[in-house]
Amino acid sequence: MTEKKNFGDYSRNFITNIPADLESEQAKYFRQTIPKFPDEAIYIYSFKENRMIFAHGWEEVVGYKDDEINMLAIVNMSAPEFAPFSHDLNDKALQFIHGKTKSLESYSFTIELKKIHKNGAHVPMIVRVGVFSSDNGRIESIIGRFQINRSLIFGKVMRYAAYGPEKEKFEEELNKILFYHLAISNKEKEALSLVARGYSFKEIAHELNVSHSAIEKRIIPLYKRFNVKSLTHLVSFAYDNNILP
Repeated sequence: MTEKKNFGDYSRNFITNIPADLESEQAKYFRQTIPKFPDEAIYIYSFKENRMIFAHGWEEVVGYKDDEINMLAIVNMSAPEFAPFSHDLNDKALQFIHGKTKSLESYSFTIELKKIHKNGAHVPMIVRVGVFSSDNGRIESIIGRFQINRSLIFGKVMRYAAYGPEKEKFEEELNKILFYHLAISNKEKEALSLVARGYSFKEIAHELNVSHSAIEKRIIPLYKRFNVKSLTHLVSFAYDNNILP
């Protein structure tokens, strides 16, 4: 395994600890127009202004007031066992999207993890981060939604998903760096769930309307990643680690 740099090196070049000015007309507009669900916190971070430009719901979710929460704090509040994976995912996702110039607002990713509340408690969450606005093929701002989900059961394996016009390529790029972690994408989990139901690779390919080789690319790398020797062992590992219900 190659030696890695400090986690979050790429992302840290673009984020600051400057909170949002919630009295600005921009923040007031977002407050009126962006819906927030119970047990959810939202942020909008501007790369153009190098600061948070909107925050809502953070005291309810992690104990920090909306006018004090900042991007650096959000990145650093992941529970220790999730932090390396989360930082790597943020880095690779941002790098990938920075390489795109079209339909940027269609790109996003999700991750299941625990964040640390201001009082020290661990809060289970589903986090979704995506491009909020762009200009001339460049990202202007991103939006993050942090939803508490107390029904999440965590094992040793991190769970994530990628979305966007080039979803397959996006996930492939994420997998290159996330291979160093015990992690599984939504697409890999989808295929694995059908394996657990007794489907052959050919049947799974037909069910998901993809090629046989696409299914092999989702399943076979999991052998090495999870150190298993067979499909039966892989399915057993998935159940033991709460990947499959």
